Amino acid sequence: GDWLQGPYVYYLYSTYGFGKGEIGQLFIAGFGSSMLFGTIVGSLADKQGRRRACVTYCITYILSCITKHSPQYKILMVGRVLGGIATSLLFSAFESWLVAEHNKRGFEQQWLSLTFSKAIFLGNGLVAILAGLFGNVLVDSLSLGPVAPFDAAAIFLAIGMAIILSSWTENFGDPSENKDLLTQFRGAAVAIASDEKIALLGAIQSLFEGSMYTFVFLWTPALSPNDEEIPHGFIFATFMLASMLGSSLASRLMARSSPRVESYMQIVFVISSASLTLPIITNVRCLQLLGFCTFEACVGIFWPSIMKMRSQYIPEEARSTIMNFFRIPLNIFVCIVLYNVDAFPITVMFGMCSIFLLVASILQRRLMAISDKPKMENWTAMKERDPEAEALND
Repeated sequence: GDWLQGPYVYYLYSTYGFGKGEIGQLFIAGFGSSMLFGTIVGSLADKQGRRRACVTYCITYILSCITKHSPQYKILMVGRVLGGIATSLLFSAFESWLVAEHNKRGFEQQWLSLTFSKAIFLGNGLVAILAGLFGNVLVDSLSLGPVAPFDAAAIFLAIGMAIILSSWTENFGDPSENKDLLTQFRGAAVAIASDEKIALLGAIQSLFEGSMYTFVFLWTPALSPNDEEIPHGFIFATFMLASMLGSSLASRLMARSSPRVESYMQIVFVISSASLTLPIITNVRCLQLLGFCTFEACVGIFWPSIMKMRSQYIPEEARSTIMNFFRIPLNIFVCIVLYNVDAFPITVMFGMCSIFLLVASILQRRLMAISDKPKMENWTAMKERDPEAEALND
């Protein structure tokens, strides 16, 4: 349901006669609503139930799809607000439900890595490719117009909601019934402030996802600077194929004890940074497309890897709340970029994204360093208790 919409949001708004600045404002509405309401809906998911939050996601996104039939700016703005709320639920409630259900059933922790990898490979890869190709058939082959993918998305979301209602059990975050939303916010903020690993993870996620969502806005005008006709669905499917290959690589990497996730993600961030510099240094469309596919491959590695790290570092009792806290700086960054979309050329915005990805690599290095500290401290303590251990190490 989500992937069907991706390639055609910008295109649909442009067919309604809106310019880049107005389209940027519509995108801002989505990211802004995700920032304002994201933490609230995340906390409600922890308190009222993750299954219920997933159903709410389906309903909210269906309503957002319906608004796409109107060319009126205000109605489209309402749709973007609804879409922003739905996005917050998509990136918190489903993962929180999965991790809680996994732990409740007593499954091995290592299985989460396999599940995350398969979810990205199939959901963010194969399904996304099929969605892009299907959208291309609806818009180009069947000439149903750019709103057709949104109607198809609403149908799939309704099917998904039926599956959730019929087969999922409910689970919650903090079992205390006495904690109101403000208390949940405070607890999540304290957890982030008191644990550097959680704070670093949040900063890394915000920097990478901020660059990724800015890229979602930029790739269409970058590949068609003069409003040339391009096969949006086919290009999107190509991106998703690259993402699927990346998630497959991540699955192989996480199946090994070395290198650790914290280690190889430093390299991934550097490569993703370099890939977004291609639109700056060349106007050749094929090279730009190659860079974009490389970036999408990095996205495919990022998703299961960040899920793995979140499962290790974020406490279960406030998982949805903390995850949506991470989205606040992300949405602020994207809103600032899109608000100034007419003030800067596309090359400048790609340059900003590249710099933020380099910073993410530096923070990832710091995360790896402090995650190794307990191991070093334990080894030092063991040496103090057992002198033979030091001799063995020598």
